[in-house]
Amino acid sequence: MAGKRTARRLLAGGVALAAAGWALRDVPAELGVRPMASGPDRVAKMRRSPQFRDGLFVNPMPEQTTLIGRPPVSLLGELAKDKEQRRPAGLVPLRVPPTEPPPADGVRVVWYGHASTLVEIEGKRVLFDPVWSKRPSPSQLVGPKRHHPVPVELGELPDIDAIAISHDHYDHLDLATVKALTRTQKAPFLVPLGIGAHLERWGVPAYRIIELDWEEEALVAGLRFVATAARHFSGRAFTRNDTLWGSWVVAGKSRRVFYAGDSGYFSGYQGIGAQYGPFDLTLMPIGAYSPAWPDIHMNPEEAVNAHLDLGGQLLLPVHWATFTLALHPWAEPVDRLWREAKARDVKIVVPRPGEAVDTSAAPAVEGWWEMLT
Repeated sequence: MAGKRTARRLLAGGVALAAAGWALRDVPAELGVRPMASGPDRVAKMRRSPQFRDGLFVNPMPEQTTLIGRPPVSLLGELAKDKEQRRPAGLVPLRVPPTEPPPADGVRVVWYGHASTLVEIEGKRVLFDPVWSKRPSPSQLVGPKRHHPVPVELGELPDIDAIAISHDHYDHLDLATVKALTRTQKAPFLVPLGIGAHLERWGVPAYRIIELDWEEEALVAGLRFVATAARHFSGRAFTRNDTLWGSWVVAGKSRRVFYAGDSGYFSGYQGIGAQYGPFDLTLMPIGAYSPAWPDIHMNPEEAVNAHLDLGGQLLLPVHWATFTLALHPWAEPVDRLWREAKARDVKIVVPRPGEAVDTSAAPAVEGWWEMLT
């Protein structure tokens, strides 16, 4: 009997190890590659960039930027407290995205959760920072788990004209999603310098990759894409800042949209607004802020400041609700945003994931999240 129990334990242990090995099989690919070892043309372009100094990319000057350092010992204790406040108290309401063609001369937007957003501008579709995996992590065994499903499966997305990536962090650049979009869509990927090396490693054809430095631009599907600055950092493994990060200006004949990606507040927003604005819509990050990293993630009040600097007409908040990436309560970012917007007479819209918003007829804020706190 003892021998049978031992055999069963060994068998269970072997199955568990095999399952863990299977789950971890993609980790090396998830980490990406070193762009400086990816090809002479890419390396030469990176070295020519004004943002590239001493072998790494740097943030806009004159602001000095403090990155996230080693987590303090007290952080583990903080993470163990008030966990219930950092996730919704019930099911996040989802909406089915529309299937009808986008407006030919306007702007419609569908927020899927976190930063993943579809912008339909003058009849063309642009997908920003798509992440469909359950965890923004190199392994689906560990890391923050989704608080709600994605409102639509990747295979059910309409035809996309362009896919724009802001930087290479896992909650903005996801291997599984990139692979699926490579199979199911024909759109090019627009990325900051260096990120093309990751995409090539993951099977994206070189002709579908457009790598840009800040202030460089490309014309895709009749839309003008300009890579603009952000105050953040990059890295998927142990090396930081070997790829560039950024924000995006997307301009049609008469409509303009700004996507901030991840960024701390910085004076450059005024210059972006003066050069490329005003904007019909700004997509501004409002969550995952902390006093421990004030320079790389905006808080909600700073997002309103940036929106006004940019000359934005309608602000849609992103980078909240889907993953817990900081210690603040789940709904605190949107509560603070709504309060600040009312105080400063800024027009915002807070859709449920999957809900479509026409910027010319944006609905009033309903506070749907308040039932989940």
